[in-house]
Amino acid sequence: MQHFEVTTTLAASPERVFEACLNVEEHTRSMAASSEQAVGGRTHGLLTLGEGVTFEARHFGLTWRLTARITAWDRPRCFVDEQEAGPFQQWRHAHHFAPDGAGGTVMTDVIDFASPLGAIGRIADTTVLSWYMPKLIRSRNAHLARTL
Repeated sequence: MQHFEVTTTLAASPERVFEACLNVEEHTRSMAASSEQAVGGRTHGLLTLGEGVTFEARHFGLTWRLTARITAWDRPRCFVDEQEAGPFQQWRHAHHFAPDGAGGTVMTDVIDFASPLGAIGRIADTTVLSWYMPKLIRSRNAHLARTL
């Protein structure tokens, strides 16, 4: 299993950042480079505890679908989304939000994932996805920093 964390400071309150991260339209805008769109479950508005969404996007020249559900929720400090169906054997993304002391937010993404296919998946995880996934999260967070 792969594990990584990305910490980002944003000039908005934890409540505002929390909501932006649960907003389906904001998520698709932040992932525009991969043509991501919501195609199932909640496709508009804010996700809440227990709700799911299916995103479709292009990565590595292929179209992928991932269905995630909000499995934990502590507004506005943290929420967790986990893959129910999709390309990973396991995907868990915990989003943590803390005041930065100056009116902004320190957001920490904690991600654990594993690809299927045994040894082949582990090779893909360590050689490609271990750098690609953090880059994708940093890009998404840069979008949030610009728009908030």
